[in-house]
Amino acid sequence: MGQLITNWVSGGGLAAVFVLMLVNGCGIPAPSEVTMPLAGYFASQGHLNVVAVVVAGILGNFCGALIAYALARRFGERLLLGPGRRLGISHSHLELSERAFARYGYPLVFFGRFLPVVTTYVSFPAGLHRMNVPVFAVLSLFGTAIWCSALTAAGYAVGANYEKLSGPIGKVAIALAALIVVSLVVWYLRGRRRGATHTV
Repeated sequence: MGQLITNWVSGGGLAAVFVLMLVNGCGIPAPSEVTMPLAGYFASQGHLNVVAVVVAGILGNFCGALIAYALARRFGERLLLGPGRRLGISHSHLELSERAFARYGYPLVFFGRFLPVVTTYVSFPAGLHRMNVPVFAVLSLFGTAIWCSALTAAGYAVGANYEKLSGPIGKVAIALAALIVVSLVVWYLRGRRRGATHTV
């Protein structure tokens, strides 16, 4: 995945940054933790304008977040409890999401933009629970702006040392991917267990 994103960003420039961040915002795992630092690195080498990189990332991710929110708000439970059942999603999973959103609400949307995995999917519970649209938009925009700026700055700062750090970065990425998989499995099993308890 990392090499594929590298090829897209190096070949597609700002358009690739925008599309990858749009896809990420829509809930498809094209990790911003890879896209934005890479774009920042290319900017440090003079291939891209660093301000334009940040703007493309923010706009792409923000538009994706609005799309995910709108889909969840419009089709939410029908989508998740219909076709989503084939992926093991149950009503108990939605209940877990509802409790988390009811407890953390607005902070979850804002700070969720800084968390791997969460930033990709946080728009769905917001739309599912019909969070106020202007508030969602403002929190998402500011959170996304901070996240994209920080990731781009990190990639830009690494600059010429990127080759030396690519090995450790790759190992960290693998560890994060493993953590994501474990988290999803735990979430899935927890929801299934609660669903089985409710049917007893």
